[in-house]
Amino acid sequence: MEEKKKGFFSRLVEGLTKTRNAVVSGIENVFLGYEVIDEDFYEELEETLIMGDIGIRASTDIIEELRKRVKEERLTSPAQCREVLIDTIKRKMDLGENAYEFENRKSVVFVIGVNGVGKTTSVGKLASQLKNDGKKVLVVAADTFRAAAIEQLEEWTKRAGVDIIAQNEGSDPGAVVFDACKAAKARNTDVMIVDTAGRLHNKKNLMEELKKINKIIEREYPDAYRETLVVLDGTTGQNALEQARVFNEAANITGIILTKLDGSAKGGIAVAIQAELSIPVKYIGVGEKIDDLQKFNSKEFVDALFSNE
Repeated sequence: MEEKKKGFFSRLVEGLTKTRNAVVSGIENVFLGYEVIDEDFYEELEETLIMGDIGIRASTDIIEELRKRVKEERLTSPAQCREVLIDTIKRKMDLGENAYEFENRKSVVFVIGVNGVGKTTSVGKLASQLKNDGKKVLVVAADTFRAAAIEQLEEWTKRAGVDIIAQNEGSDPGAVVFDACKAAKARNTDVMIVDTAGRLHNKKNLMEELKKINKIIEREYPDAYRETLVVLDGTTGQNALEQARVFNEAANITGIILTKLDGSAKGGIAVAIQAELSIPVKYIGVGEKIDDLQKFNSKEFVDALFSNE
């Protein structure tokens, strides 16, 4: 297990290379470029954070915290600020104790997100991970608008060795979820993962459909603990933040799966989303393999981001 974790950390370090080159090198240059901690130093550091997709709110908060700690700890050189900055970002992103409560209860996990962000793939990877942890998992193909989505999901569940409830393309997602609730109870399922259709261009339809599915679950499976994860593509930066905002209006989002971080220089968006929307990043994807989706660990993420490896 330790070996596996270590393997993932080095993949994370590797996966965040582009972000490190684009963002962190800029931050490091600010630390090296100033001899005293003055207004110019703070301003340039804040600007560098904002440019690195860390977002205005998060950047402002981080700088405020830095100012406070510089005073409290009587720091005098910019180089001393580096560790304080890293520590501040870690604390900002810490998920707290109950982030994965759904794993300990009979639960329904909704996975939503636009097409092309890696939603169906994430459902498959999450199912595999939970199965490996000894959970009885049922995957529900409620994205009935794309035939490819159902086929893709069937392929992933076969690979993960978990059950799937699916109907034909074009069938009513509500009917699929209704069947799945019955099956989940009959089979004594631990976690039921629902893959939903990813359409944002018509928010009203999306909201209506999610409401309808929610009602069915409330009626048919009222005791289930609820988790709603939105999948966002890490390569889209600020656009991912906007998507999260819209989905959060349509559903009560409890966490984020951030994919494709390995192909992106915009890993800073993980910090921005958490600060702007108070929605924690719970999983990150740094590759195509079934075990490339991992639980988010703020300490590891920030260490990998600032790694000198």
